[in-house]
Amino acid sequence: MRQFLQWFFRNRQTGAITIAQMPNLILWIAIVVGVLHWIWPLDGKASAALTIVFKGGLLIWAADEIARGVNPWRRCLGAAVAVYELTTLL
Repeated sequence: MRQFLQWFFRNRQTGAITIAQMPNLILWIAIVVGVLHWIWPLDGKASAALTIVFKGGLLIWAADEIARGVNPWRRCLGAAVAVYELTTLL
């Protein structure tokens, strides 16, 4: 079990255990838009625009994690976010 956890969380670039990282620009944008939408709920087109930017940003971030995640944990996290966002869109 220990070997599996080492393999699952080990950063392939640095060799360190990586569970969380600083958000990249796309994720920062999604976070800011999500907080704005939560604090300042709008109606109509503005609300739809914030929702599109938020969900789109999360989907782009998830695709980036799936493609370039530093370990299997980060890739699974990206896949989970993508599946959740896609299922809530439908």
